[in-house]
Amino acid sequence: MTMTTFENTLECAKQLDAKDPLKEFRNKFHLPTFTTNEVVYFTGNSLGLQPKSVEQYIKEELDAWARYGVEGHFLAEKPWFSYHEFLTEKAAKIVGALPEEVVVTHSLTTNLHLLMISFYQPKGKRTKIICEAKAFPSDQYALESQVKLHGLNIEDSLVEIAPREGENLIREEDILSKIAELGDELAMVMIGGVNYYTGQLFDMKTITEAGHAVGAKVGFDLAHAAGNINLKLHDWGVDFAAWCGYKYLNSSPGGVSGMYVHERHAYNPELPRLAGWWGYDKETRFEMKPGFNPMRGAEGWQLSNAPVIGMSVHLASLDIFEEAGMDRIGEKRDQITSFLEHVIEDVSKRVSDKCQLEIITPKDSKKRGAQLSIVAHGQGRSLFDALTELGVVADWREPNVIRIAPAPLYNSYEDCFRFGKYLEAAIQ
Repeated sequence: MTMTTFENTLECAKQLDAKDPLKEFRNKFHLPTFTTNEVVYFTGNSLGLQPKSVEQYIKEELDAWARYGVEGHFLAEKPWFSYHEFLTEKAAKIVGALPEEVVVTHSLTTNLHLLMISFYQPKGKRTKIICEAKAFPSDQYALESQVKLHGLNIEDSLVEIAPREGENLIREEDILSKIAELGDELAMVMIGGVNYYTGQLFDMKTITEAGHAVGAKVGFDLAHAAGNINLKLHDWGVDFAAWCGYKYLNSSPGGVSGMYVHERHAYNPELPRLAGWWGYDKETRFEMKPGFNPMRGAEGWQLSNAPVIGMSVHLASLDIFEEAGMDRIGEKRDQITSFLEHVIEDVSKRVSDKCQLEIITPKDSKKRGAQLSIVAHGQGRSLFDALTELGVVADWREPNVIRIAPAPLYNSYEDCFRFGKYLEAAIQ
């Protein structure tokens, strides 16, 4: 059964599930049990589900702590001193980077700030930052504070690219033309690789090339892209990026974050940075000498000791991703999202006298990931509340957008079919 022959039927959903090469991975996760009906969990773009293996991964480190105390840094089965290194290669595969270019540490916005301290260096008339309008608020606040840190005016220095009048999506031609227009006034481009609100995936390769052509640094917030999109950060030449571990990467509420720095910046002691001792050359770290000597690559942006318990959760999830492989995850992502789109469009026809459902996420699978954002014209928050009551765990964004994300590792095609049934019932 191909993507062009979908039917909004339980039989079709079950046929797709039977042929799904990733179907067994659903059993590796805890599905929530708090709903009256069987849950339809479509918020992996906000908080991924807990892998069942997490308990054992955490227990190993708790046991090591109990047995060794501080000596667990060197005597634990996975020594804490180098624990982050167990994550590096697996994380690098997910974002398409060299191991030297990746480290897992801190939290997302912390990492973005650490990277922007290094890569946003306004000088002369080159002061401006391009970002997308309606970026996730944390990005907005981070960018504003970086501008203010340099004593600059936000209105002059922060250039937002918005959808055109009457449109929901940002035209990439508008991003590229603004980059060219600003030219040598542009210091940095910092955009969400996937827009959290609409689910629009931006062409990071083309944006990076355009930014570099005018002498700007280019970075991305990959919170909604890592573990969702097939990324190639190294090949695309992106300067820097950061992502959280708790959305598509299923690594606990507020879990650890990844950061990426291209190898051309691998060792530059003169690059401005906020330093901490865990980023210091690990061969001489304990000599406690004054003067910061960073490790090569992304490791040099670490600040403090590894948060081992949080990292153990992340490792449990990364091991699942390694087993599944991003190629297979990407194939299912495109198919299950297209099936869910078909279901919603079919429901929209059935309820057209009461409500018009508009999917504002791009229809082209190359321009989106595992997310669909639905505007329910003529409906309000009560529709979302009714869906919740029926067992759908989704996300509401003002004024009237419902975001749903069919995560390939644990969502089924039958989930998509049942969502359609619940959606129709909630509207009726």
